[in-house]
Amino acid sequence: MASIAAKLHAEFKICSINYKKVVVLEKKFENIMYATRWFLAPIYLGLSLALLMLGVKFFQEIWHVLPNLMEVAEKDLMLLTLSLVDLALVGGLIVMVMFSGYENFVSQLDINEETEKLSWLGKLDSGSLKQKVAASIVAISSIHLLQKFMNMEGMGENEPMWYVIIHLTFVVSAIGMAWVDKFNRKP
Repeated sequence: MASIAAKLHAEFKICSINYKKVVVLEKKFENIMYATRWFLAPIYLGLSLALLMLGVKFFQEIWHVLPNLMEVAEKDLMLLTLSLVDLALVGGLIVMVMFSGYENFVSQLDINEETEKLSWLGKLDSGSLKQKVAASIVAISSIHLLQKFMNMEGMGENEPMWYVIIHLTFVVSAIGMAWVDKFNRKP
C-alpha cells in the first residue's frame, strides 16, 4: 500500500511539474499573441495617409473649378458639390475607423487634457463602430447614386437598375447588421 502511495505521489509530482511548465508556456504564448495587436498600429497610421490623399483630391477638385466658376453649369456644380460631400464623408469614416480601431484593438489614446477631445472617442465598441461604418457606407452610396441619376446620359439601359440594386444591398446589409447588434445586446 505504501508503494502505491509513493508511486502516486511521484506521478503527481511529475504531473505538477509538467503542469507548471505548460502554464508558463501558455502565459508566454498569450503575451506574444496579445502584443501582436501592435501590428495594427502602422495600418491605422497608413489610414492617416489616405486621409491626406483625400484632402489633396478635395482641394484639387476645388482648384479646377474656381477659375471657370462663372461658366460652370448649375448641374455640374451640384455634381462637384456632391463629390466634395462624398470625399468629406469618406474622410470622416477614415477618422472614425482610425481612432476607434486604434482605441478598441491597440491601445487607449493618451490625449493631453488641454487638447480638445472628440466626444465619441473611447465610447465606440466594435459593434457600434460597425454600425457607424455601415451607416456611412449607405450615405456615401446614396450620394453616389444621386450623382449617377443626375448624370444619366450615356448610361446603359440596365445601369441605373444595377446602381439601385447595389445601393439597396448596402441599405439591407446595414439594417441587418443593426438588427443583429440589437438582438445580441438584449439582456
